[in-house]
Amino acid sequence: MTSRRDFMKKAALGSAAIAFSARSYSRILGANDRVRVGIVGYSDRFRGSLYPAFMALAKELNFEFTALSDIWRLRREQADEFFRSKGMTLKLYRNNEELYSAKDTDAVIISTADFQHALHCAEAVRAGRDVYVEKPFAETMADARIALKAVQETGKIVQIGSQRRSAPNYIAANEYIRSGKFGRIVAVEMTWNVNQPGRWRRPDVVPLLKEQDTDWKRFIMNRPFEPFDARKHLEFRLFWPYSSGIPGQWMAHQIDTVHWFTGLSHPRSVAANGGIYLWKDGRTNFDTMTAVMDYGSDTDPDLGFLVTYSSRFTNSAGGTKELYFSNGGMLNLDTNKVTSEGGLQERYARAMNMKPNLLEPFDLPSFKVETAANTGGDPMTTAHMRNWMECVRDRKKPNADVVAGYNHSIACIMVNAAIRTGEKVTFDEKNQEVMAGGKIFQY
Repeated sequence: MTSRRDFMKKAALGSAAIAFSARSYSRILGANDRVRVGIVGYSDRFRGSLYPAFMALAKELNFEFTALSDIWRLRREQADEFFRSKGMTLKLYRNNEELYSAKDTDAVIISTADFQHALHCAEAVRAGRDVYVEKPFAETMADARIALKAVQETGKIVQIGSQRRSAPNYIAANEYIRSGKFGRIVAVEMTWNVNQPGRWRRPDVVPLLKEQDTDWKRFIMNRPFEPFDARKHLEFRLFWPYSSGIPGQWMAHQIDTVHWFTGLSHPRSVAANGGIYLWKDGRTNFDTMTAVMDYGSDTDPDLGFLVTYSSRFTNSAGGTKELYFSNGGMLNLDTNKVTSEGGLQERYARAMNMKPNLLEPFDLPSFKVETAANTGGDPMTTAHMRNWMECVRDRKKPNADVVAGYNHSIACIMVNAAIRTGEKVTFDEKNQEVMAGGKIFQY
């Protein structure tokens, strides 16, 4: 018997994918051809960061926006007004099927709701489009597997919005750690703290959304059906299973650097706790959390360490931190400095007939991570957008490919599972499932 969840998944993705793949559209691009880009989701993230990053490079790299898909009528109208004010006229589509049935795009930028990213990415590549898709890549393993398979089978260029991978300070940190000069990683500490009661809230916009002006069934895709809820449509980051909140939005960025620097794909196990301690506004995603993740390798017993991740909405002290520790010191990606802080000093080494171990201090390239919701075409996002656009041209693997997105999704899903079940969480490598208390974690 086909479950309702399976039916919804097929309705949301399968029929469209079959139709698109049967006539999969992909122009053969010449060196001088203009690349036509569609926008999937006229979101705050698109307007505030992706649009300015793209436009900073469009003329130089010969790219242009040609079309936009959004299921909310008001967003389409706002997009039309915005682009006309910039001297551009875009084709507007009510949904992705209409967008991909037309022949006016070669690639798309996807910035829809968190839980939609993976399935929207799969739709796009099956329709023959290259993709820039925002993180988190996926909020469930089922969605992650669907998208990974689609990208690998089609060979399309996919860049995940993990923009740290295109930033010079992170690139330098990766090279330094992989060179062996840092020594073995013994611990990682990460934080993302803000004091923003309005973060992910849309109190002025929610009253504007009427059910007749959108497509609620398309919005929820393969999530369990429930009656229309404007808050869950627009403030989705506050509500599971439309988003995991902190893990998918913030931890996805930071834990990706662990995977990148070490070559490890995901934690071996996760324990976590959290809750809604202050902002009791009806949300179901926690405003404060801490997770402890064990990383290691079954084939390399010398590779193992803990990652401690904490985040809160309720007090901004500590800000955003990414601290890597070795026996010889610390790599600080907030200050972009390598120091000998905490390294093995001579007096303690001598007592054990050992040599002191103190790193040679130096500075990484300067680059500051912003914690604002929209950073106005920040240099990191612009560098990441450039990498994607160049890869669309030369067909090389982008800095944050689909595997990077798949792997950060595993870590985020494991943390979400640990908090929601109270169980220690592991990963079933054979079946590619997150396990909590011996059971597959599902929404």
